Amino acid sequence: MNNGVKKSDFILTPYMQSNNFAATYQILNTLIPYFLLWFLAVKAVAISFWLLLPIMVLMTLFLARCFSLMHDCGHYSLFSSKKVNRAIGFLLGVINAIPQYPWSRGHAYHHKTNGDWEKYRGPSGLASSEEFAKFSPSAQWRYEILRHPFMLFPGGFFYLAIKPRLTLIVGLFRFGSYLLTSLKGNTGKSFKEIISSYNSKDWYTWPQFWDLLFNNICVISSWIFLSKLMGVGFFLGIYGITLTGAAAIFICVFFVQHNFEGSYAHKTEGWDYLDGAISGSSYLKLPAILNWFSADIGYHNIHHLSERIPNYNLRACHLKNSHLLIGARTLQILDIPECYKFTLWDADSNSLISIQSFRENMAIANALSV
Repeated sequence: MNNGVKKSDFILTPYMQSNNFAATYQILNTLIPYFLLWFLAVKAVAISFWLLLPIMVLMTLFLARCFSLMHDCGHYSLFSSKKVNRAIGFLLGVINAIPQYPWSRGHAYHHKTNGDWEKYRGPSGLASSEEFAKFSPSAQWRYEILRHPFMLFPGGFFYLAIKPRLTLIVGLFRFGSYLLTSLKGNTGKSFKEIISSYNSKDWYTWPQFWDLLFNNICVISSWIFLSKLMGVGFFLGIYGITLTGAAAIFICVFFVQHNFEGSYAHKTEGWDYLDGAISGSSYLKLPAILNWFSADIGYHNIHHLSERIPNYNLRACHLKNSHLLIGARTLQILDIPECYKFTLWDADSNSLISIQSFRENMAIANALSV
């Protein structure tokens, strides 16, 4: 599928260099306006409710940019220092209400397996056509509804506002149950050995647990403080709407960058990393202002070729290597609704298909078998 192109053909190394000045400038030109918009929102609501609307739109876009910069920190590419990336990533994770370190480790798995649909089924957890065929009619209906574009909004709110809190609560309950069972069982293990032998379903390592815990402490504390400062209804109303909007934006962008007609969607056997990067990711061509707010994540083929390229170098790297990306898929904003049709993985054809085409194929197969 890559037409003989090798990764060594791409000029990537010069663009992998992090620039601390550029990174600091990006953090400042994102966080300062975002916090200033909160101040303006407090002042605007005293004058007119309608003044809040443009402010909330901008807050949503700046929150989405915060997530994109957090994403770069997770790849240790925004700053040259790993520790600085972790610290700034944690801060941005608090602003986005999501534990950055556990999220980034899960995201790293996506990069390692992109295009291998036996191992990774995308952010929406897509079913294979074989699995879908075994669903009951009601289960098929639920599957289709839950992956409808309108579900970006309740799904986005759950993903950021609820899931990290729920993960911590459920995880602590499971760990507590395991601890009590182990202590009562007189296994002969020391307390330290019991803890180290625990395999959690909610976090993979203890550093991920600590990030999850401290993120929740900071997030919930900030919610309580800001609710008292601004008023519960005002703060939670503005925050809930803008957080939901930002989540919907980046989940949508992530989805369409991998789910489109002709996307590389292979089985593990015969899977190729380079094909996954070039043909399993799209170039989402956005207007300049949206490129800025998304931190150039639209140059997704290049990002998957090397996640160590910071966002501020992606465009230049894309232009330098554009002659090698001729066969890659370019998407426009108007193409986004079409991408949401591709919600099934067909293992036989190594491709993404729509539920409609699946049902049409099933109807033809049933008619031929009569």
